[in-house]
Parts: sequence; structure tokens; C-alpha cells
Amino acid sequence: MKTIKKWVLAAGLTLGVGVLAACGDSTAGESEPITIGVVGAENDVWDFVIDKLAEEGIEAELVQFADYNQPNNALAEGEIDLNSFQHKLFLESFNEDNGTDLVPIGETVIAPLGIYSDSLESIDELEENASVAIPNDVTNGGRALLLLQSAGLISVDPEAGVTPTIHDITDNPLNLSIEELDAAQTARALQDVSVSVINSGMAVDYGFVPTEDAIVLEEVSDDSDPYINIIAAREEDKDNEVYQKIVEAYQSEDTIEVIAETSKGSSIPAWD
Repeated sequence: MKTIKKWVLAAGLTLGVGVLAACGDSTAGESEPITIGVVGAENDVWDFVIDKLAEEGIEAELVQFADYNQPNNALAEGEIDLNSFQHKLFLESFNEDNGTDLVPIGETVIAPLGIYSDSLESIDELEENASVAIPNDVTNGGRALLLLQSAGLISVDPEAGVTPTIHDITDNPLNLSIEELDAAQTARALQDVSVSVINSGMAVDYGFVPTEDAIVLEEVSDDSDPYINIIAAREEDKDNEVYQKIVEAYQSEDTIEVIAETSKGSSIPAWD
């Protein structure tokens, strides 16, 4: 048996640490709960999946993290068994930067990025020298800049591909001040900026319904594959039979119904 740190979501990104039991070998699910790292407080879909797994005799539980910086480290270090919080591109970037070999074992949803505001009803109301918050990690920051470009606010160098940085901005007609923040802070920054580009999960935790409250919502297309969210495992566990059963339980028709109901259409099943 090994112990893991249980990171509990708290205001101000304060993490409380407890202890849980976990198991990452081929007997996982028979005697000890399989631990799945998630980010944010709204996990109705996973709660539904976990209840289904219990009916099959597979015990699983969620480990909540407050930001995107910890779940992959916890997985790589064996402190949790799986995680489900990131898209493909984020995982690829993490592996490249950290020399890890985490792998996707199943697709979940596409959750469109959105531009939100506490003061504006339309992106057309954005004025010169306005402040814009975006996530500060390479993949979500680049995604945010591409969304700002699609909204007609900036232009970025096409050679930067899907991960442009603020240094790749080639045109900024409104002279927008772009502030890079941890993704978990972009929603909280709304009181201090004109608009904020917020990941779907963070927006939901803040109380937004992305399809209703975003003043610009990312379009989902054939080019969205890098942003498909995934369930990730360590490379040596990718064929674990119990983990594959967890993927199957998630990728089911009744789960699609829960996703549609809880997200109000803001998350789109990626395997369907």
C-alpha cells in the first residue's frame, strides 16, 4: 500500500493535505480505491461514473486539486492512479518539459474556452487600452491568444502554430494590456480586468454557464483535436484492465446524458 497527498480545493489556492490509500498495480479496484486526480469542485460527471463503477465492484475516488500545476506531478510520482483534467496538448507539453511518460488512455470531452466579463455585454464594447487576463501556461495561453484572434482583437504570427505567446502578437489595434495569470486565477481576476479568457471548468466553478455567459465562446471544429480532454495514466499502466473499465464507464451513453445536463451543452463528448 502507498499513501498519497489529498489536495483539497480551498479559497485562495490554499491546499489542505490529508492521506488516502491508493493502488496503482494490476489489482487496483479489488481492495483499495483507485484515485483519480481532478481540478475544480464541480465533478458531477465523475461522481456519476464512480457510482456506476461501484455497481461493478470497482471502487474509485476523486482527489481534488486547486490548479493545473499538481495533478500530473502527483500521477508521475505515483501518488494517484489516474487524472482527468487536461487536454492532449497540455499533456504533451508537460511530458516534454518534465521528461515524464504520462499517456492518454481515453478521451472525455471538449470544453470550449471562453471570454468572460463582469462589465461588458459584448466583445464589441471593449475599449482601447483595456486589460485582458489569459492563462499563463504555454498551451492554454496560446489557445487563449488564438481565441482573441478569432474574436478580431489581435493577430498572431501563424508560424507559432497552436502555442503562440504574447511575443507572437503581430497586431494589437486596441493596445490591449494582456496579463498572464495561473489558469485558476483567471475567473477571480474578473473584478480587476475588462475581460478574462477562462477555461471551462474554472468558469463553471465560478458560477458561469459557458454557453450562456461567455461573450465569446471557442468554436469546436476538426482543428480542435489537440484540445480534447483525456484520462491520463502512467505509461506502464496504460493497458491496466481496471483502468480500461473506468474509461468504458465514462464513455457510455448514460454519461453523455449527464454531461449534457450538468454542462448545459458547454462540454461536448469527444468519443461519440
